[in-house]
Amino acid sequence: MNQLDRVTPTPAQEQAAFAWLSLLHDQPSSGDQATFSHWLQADPAHAEAYAQAQVVWELSEVPARRLANEDAFALQGYLNAMNQSRRSSVRRWSGALAMAACLLLMISLGSGWQPMRWVDDLGADYVSAPGEIRTVTLADQSQVILDADSAIAVDFSRGERHVQLRRGAGFFSVTHTGEPFVVDAEKGQARVLGTQFEVRLQPHGAQVTVLSGRVGVMADKHAEQQILNAGQQVAYGEGTAEKLQAVDSEAQLAWRQGWLNYYKAPLADVVQDLRRYYPGRIVLLNDELAARRVSGSFPGKDPQAVLSSLQGVMGFEQHTVGHLIILR
Repeated sequence: MNQLDRVTPTPAQEQAAFAWLSLLHDQPSSGDQATFSHWLQADPAHAEAYAQAQVVWELSEVPARRLANEDAFALQGYLNAMNQSRRSSVRRWSGALAMAACLLLMISLGSGWQPMRWVDDLGADYVSAPGEIRTVTLADQSQVILDADSAIAVDFSRGERHVQLRRGAGFFSVTHTGEPFVVDAEKGQARVLGTQFEVRLQPHGAQVTVLSGRVGVMADKHAEQQILNAGQQVAYGEGTAEKLQAVDSEAQLAWRQGWLNYYKAPLADVVQDLRRYYPGRIVLLNDELAARRVSGSFPGKDPQAVLSSLQGVMGFEQHTVGHLIILR
């Protein structure tokens, strides 16, 4: 078949090709192989779809497995929190979760679906989509600006105003009512009466940045409280807080106006931020590249343009498969 005669498979044929590909990678029977052979020869579009599926598989199998393992590990944490009666069933299928997630990801690369977003959103009251910066007004008239791909749960029923940051980041403008306002993130919390500040989840904890007022931060319920003033920032994780840092709060919080600012930040951190603005997945496979430093100001609304700009400076490889971007 020459280039001019090439057929275009339908979405259904493409999904069937991925299904056959996954089956043939899992010790198919002789009957399966015969059925596949008949399917492959039944329509030239089937052969084209299978050839495309093989290319996608070879390019994205490693990052797909990495993403699947990350989702499986995170989801296991939620499952372990369920009641004891369910844990035997959890053990039976958790070992197969990574493979199932990997195959699902391979078949649905074009959709950008991410299971952990769905789990976080189940318990959230307010959610922002990837690429969306959303402002919400709470019952006490406090405002929260949610960074892209973020989620919060709100509980004002215990004599205190509690907000749980479930994913991403939120910038809080707190109305003074006399009741404490507490943002819970990971095992720690930020406690205020009236101020403006950001709480941002990180891979192993959270970070608090104060724009105005004062915020008390505790790395966990039993830790000593640290008081942050305007222009200060602290990160914490695993019950331990780092030293307070003086920062340019306006620059750090420029994402509210659509800009991401960095000064000698690891590329891994930049990619982590861009993931919240991209509807699919971005995978960075090169650890040496991940550690390289980036400085500059970039538009958060166009993560693909940011990556292309960085590629021109840093010289890494970039491959796109559906909604999956692979950097190496």
